[in-house]
Amino acid sequence: MHTDIVGVHYVLELYECVPALLNDADAVQNAIIEAAERAHATLLKVITHRFEGQGITGLGLLAESHLSIHTWPECGYAAIDIFTCGSNTEPESACNFLIERFGAQSHVIIVITRGTTPAALTMNLQPYTLGAAA
Repeated sequence: MHTDIVGVHYVLELYECVPALLNDADAVQNAIIEAAERAHATLLKVITHRFEGQGITGLGLLAESHLSIHTWPECGYAAIDIFTCGSNTEPESACNFLIERFGAQSHVIIVITRGTTPAALTMNLQPYTLGAAA
């Protein structure tokens, strides 16, 4: 059966994280590397940028698409996107790792299917979750 779905996009919101980890470019880079491994994705390149004052943006270019982390240490908040194409990856494993890695006290996950027609688009908001891992 032909499907119009080309991939899945996880939007991960992390709250009440460890601020020092969110402000450490090496920690963010290492988290991207490990999250890509946990997702069974092929990491092609990692770049990070530390903003003056505080905050990090990190991007992992994947053969399957991308993984990005944007941090606001002053708020204990991280915004993460994991978009993978195909069906051989496990982005939910990367999400669980990142929740734990940054010490998130709560999180929200939104899962969006991406596709070549409007009918392929779906969105699932997983309930607000307390605790370090779902």
